[in-house]
Amino acid sequence: MHLRLTEEQKMVQQTIRKFVEKELIPLENEVLRNEREGRPSLPEETLRELQLKAKEAGFWGINTPAEYGGADLGQMMMAIVLMEVSKTFVPFSFGGSADNILYYGNEEQKKKYLIPTINGERKSCFAMTEPSAGSDTRNIKMTAVKDGNEWVLNGEKTFITGGNEADFVMVIAITDKEKHRATGREGVTCFIVDRDMGWKSEYIHTMGEWGPASLIFDNVRVPEENILGEIDKGYQLGLEWIGFARWVVGARAVGAAERLLQMAIDYSKERVTFGKPISERQAIQWQIADSAVEIEAARWLVLNAAFTLDHGEDNRHLGSMAKLYGSNMGNRVVDRVLQIHGGMGYTRELPIERWYREARLWRIYDGTDEIQRMIIARNLLKGHVKLGQFI
Repeated sequence: MHLRLTEEQKMVQQTIRKFVEKELIPLENEVLRNEREGRPSLPEETLRELQLKAKEAGFWGINTPAEYGGADLGQMMMAIVLMEVSKTFVPFSFGGSADNILYYGNEEQKKKYLIPTINGERKSCFAMTEPSAGSDTRNIKMTAVKDGNEWVLNGEKTFITGGNEADFVMVIAITDKEKHRATGREGVTCFIVDRDMGWKSEYIHTMGEWGPASLIFDNVRVPEENILGEIDKGYQLGLEWIGFARWVVGARAVGAAERLLQMAIDYSKERVTFGKPISERQAIQWQIADSAVEIEAARWLVLNAAFTLDHGEDNRHLGSMAKLYGSNMGNRVVDRVLQIHGGMGYTRELPIERWYREARLWRIYDGTDEIQRMIIARNLLKGHVKLGQFI
């Protein structure tokens, strides 16, 4: 049992950390200013330049198979990279990747959708959530009806990340009402649908800077060859997409919380009240100590979930634990950090209030707290998972 990063992992971590400190953090004031004035966080050309710099440094397709030109570093390294990149709120992601379920496409679909997405030529999104089907994904209403060699899609998806920018969507729709009514899992299919096939997106305004979309399908006709995977088996693809994303939320929370806690430590040494730095006050020290302990606990939950996946094991239970604890930890830490900064923390001159709004979303998307608790408890009560089995 080895509880330390390898030298190679440390090297990657340090390289990413330097990239974040040199290239991304200096852009934070520009991002805050643009967002206050209602403009995009950063121009597209700036984001492309950042991706090119990362590519030159060897970070392109971090978790993309080598056969598609990626680095294929594995889930553990993905977790480590995400923790470092999440120490800033600058909206950056390394290029050269695609949604995990796109790899289930046939050769023609890979040529038309997967490879252009990896190359940065096309943008995708995944759509499963509906106005009446959030955590309860079995309550999907969107339909796909066969008409000749086409399927006609009708319905609405909501809170879709990247839906306003995507060139195509991987969307889940009911293709067999009887099967779906009987099982809640079968009878739904995943379709790849180009925007020019007719679906429309509408921007959803939120309390944070995340701008999801509603996707409207009104008699959108999709050719038979655009079915992703097997017909009536799309629910499993949806669960695989969601499941992969869960522990990732925990990784992002760890990175953000670590940066925020360092801000609180630095500020507590500078801020003087009644003749002493507030860092000497026990009330402040306890908040710092509790935050540090919780960050480390969340870090190991995330790394364990990633490690398990790298070894070909089912990590859904650990993924739910990492998502539940990590997202709540992030909310507690940002709240403490804002409290330590006092009135200044509440202003938009510092990024704390922005992170405060963003962190609240972590407990909702990709499965709410309540859903994660239900999954964890069900696994234990039904004997699917034994206590301590992942050591």
